[in-house]
Amino acid sequence: MPATEGKVRITSGAIGELLAHARRDPCVEVCGLLAGHDGVINTVLPAHNVLASRTAFEIAPAELFTLFRRIREFGLEHAGIYHSHPTGENAPSARDIGHAFYPALAYFIVSPGGQGARAVRAFAIRGNSAAELPIEVVGLE
Repeated sequence: MPATEGKVRITSGAIGELLAHARRDPCVEVCGLLAGHDGVINTVLPAHNVLASRTAFEIAPAELFTLFRRIREFGLEHAGIYHSHPTGENAPSARDIGHAFYPALAYFIVSPGGQGARAVRAFAIRGNSAAELPIEVVGLE
């Protein structure tokens, strides 16, 4: 499910799950996949950061395979990737941009200590550039 041109739509429940995951382990970049249907992200699929790093994340290939299988089994579409930035701004780092291998998807970055709308941000990352995407929070679950 490509990010809708100019914005991404996500349920309030999914936003809550992103924040909860980041706040459960605020010393490490948490990560995972996002899925949904009908242009709305409604499913958060947490993953294990094999790097256990404050500044980088990586999902093991075997776990990615399992997550993609779950997305298909639930009849969902892969809609995005998320991770947290435990320290600093929740904007894409040079490493994030260099490792963005899905240009049609939204990349969400969560700030575990952040409050309000800026605690979760979404970006389109294509080539060597990133552009922030407005997030539309919808009540659908």
